[in-house]
Amino acid sequence: MNHNDYISFASEIKELEDLLARIPKEKVISRMGLESRLKTAQEAIAGYNPPELPKKARLTFRGRPVVGSHGASAEFAAKASSFFTDAFSAVAAGISESLRYMGPIPDKEKNQLLITGTAIGSFGFEFELPKLQPENANGQEDLFPKATKPENRAEVAMEKLEKLFQVAAEGNDDDIAELVDEIHPRAVKKASEFLDYLAEQDAWCGVEFKETLFRFGGVEQVRESAARLKSNNIKETEETFRGEFQGVLPKGRTFEFKIIEEDQILRGKVGPEIDDADELNKILHKHVTAKFHVIQVGQGRPRFTLQTMADIAQESAS
Repeated sequence: MNHNDYISFASEIKELEDLLARIPKEKVISRMGLESRLKTAQEAIAGYNPPELPKKARLTFRGRPVVGSHGASAEFAAKASSFFTDAFSAVAAGISESLRYMGPIPDKEKNQLLITGTAIGSFGFEFELPKLQPENANGQEDLFPKATKPENRAEVAMEKLEKLFQVAAEGNDDDIAELVDEIHPRAVKKASEFLDYLAEQDAWCGVEFKETLFRFGGVEQVRESAARLKSNNIKETEETFRGEFQGVLPKGRTFEFKIIEEDQILRGKVGPEIDDADELNKILHKHVTAKFHVIQVGQGRPRFTLQTMADIAQESAS
């Protein structure tokens, strides 16, 4: 049982109940078949909790390797689904604040999509999202330890990935930068690699999840979107400023930093390498020199991240 199946049964139950409500109870024969179907549908979903059921996403393709809704090149389908799964795994790690710029993608095996069928109507795949458990076999939390946990990280990751494709195709630089800041530049690179592969194969795609559907308009839009997500359009620098931390939100992991020379306020986030963001509240309104990691997409607004406490040097009192 997955979430889509549950919704289908629930809709059938509602329809059958409405039909039965319009049929007088004395018409036993007319009601018999509907009551039997209703009982079967109710038994099918009995004991299941909808929020805990795995969700499904649909990834469909069009273009040169695809033959309508009949099929697609086996090599293309295999590679495209692999690139897409890698992008999803990277986004899931990125939103958990456990993704680093180098090394293996954390929890990649736990963030695998499961192909459960082909998409109906146009060729593609139906993916079942992983059901992420809050505790490991030893009873210790090992998934997403530092960020506030939404109901299901897999769902959030799929929503962010679909949104990334949409803003790359239709949004502005600040829209992209906001998502880069949320899901990590490395995850964005994985998404761009997926789009690059589609463009190389003269193909494009659509992603459908929950109530949303985004579909690229063609291969040219895919190429343009991939270019907007490439590293040469996403500038990463290190910048150092003298100033004072004005305030820190430990749970939200955000800060305000006032630059002394310019009387300017920088707003940014506390990176995952800093275990306890509340440590910054100990140096509020003290003169420090701080180095920030800066991300800027195209001509968009820069996003600042404090990566480690070692990037802060407190100035001695004069």
